Amino acid sequence: LPLFRFTVMRSFSTSHSSVDSDEIKKFQLLAHKWWDEEGEYAALHSMNDIRVPFIRDTLLSMRSNYHLGNPLSGIKILDVGCGGGLLSEPLGRLGASVTGIDPVEDNIRTADQHKSFDPVLAKRIQYKSSSLEEIVEESMETFDVIVASEVVEHVADLEMFIKCCSQVLKPEGSLFITTINKTQLSYVLGIVVAEKIMGIVPEGTHEWEKFVPPEELECLLESNGFSVKTVSGMLYNPLWGSWSWTESTSLNYAVHAVKSGAQAQSHATDTQQHSATAGTAG
Repeated sequence: LPLFRFTVMRSFSTSHSSVDSDEIKKFQLLAHKWWDEEGEYAALHSMNDIRVPFIRDTLLSMRSNYHLGNPLSGIKILDVGCGGGLLSEPLGRLGASVTGIDPVEDNIRTADQHKSFDPVLAKRIQYKSSSLEEIVEESMETFDVIVASEVVEHVADLEMFIKCCSQVLKPEGSLFITTINKTQLSYVLGIVVAEKIMGIVPEGTHEWEKFVPPEELECLLESNGFSVKTVSGMLYNPLWGSWSWTESTSLNYAVHAVKSGAQAQSHATDTQQHSATAGTAG
């Protein structure tokens, strides 16, 4: 019987996963190239110039006091789909305690090896080869912040992914997402030009069908207990290799959402129970 239960649990957890096995194969081949600033991940390296200040400044605006040298000290961050640690490391340098997870084991090996060169980071960052679903049980309401940068366009089940984010975040915790809109422009520039013509990212990195419109993402977040605070457009200039903020969200965009507090959650649960009771009474 225990073996039967284990098999059932195994099959449930593997079949109901937000991890896409085809995506894993793609990233496996590039795992050793994360820290080549001129290579396949050059655009992600330069994205740090705007995504790190966005995360830092948003979090500092929500705190009354902080240490100038380590402004994010005392903040527990989960970096989902951390790759080789390109975003985990600068967040660790700002003083945060960072857990980076990625389903590709070779990515985690690369990230671990790179952080080992810096004794400060070695203490502040821990990496784990894991999907988000796999850490939910051990990490319920553990993190102050979740960062999912350039990840949601690769997951197999976006709603499950958002639900899991909510489960591991503390009440009033922050979720930061950067991703690509699903527009004709994003197909032309994000796939045809970026992948097939200019080679800014490796061919086959993205599937246009999995791009997420901001309206859809906002709707999913709101229906899973988040309040969306910011949606900002991002623009990459391939000639300069640099990113900037823009009003248009037709290509890349960033979202900051906050999980509702404990009171709001209990009120929502009460309302659901009340409507369920009313339903049975009818």
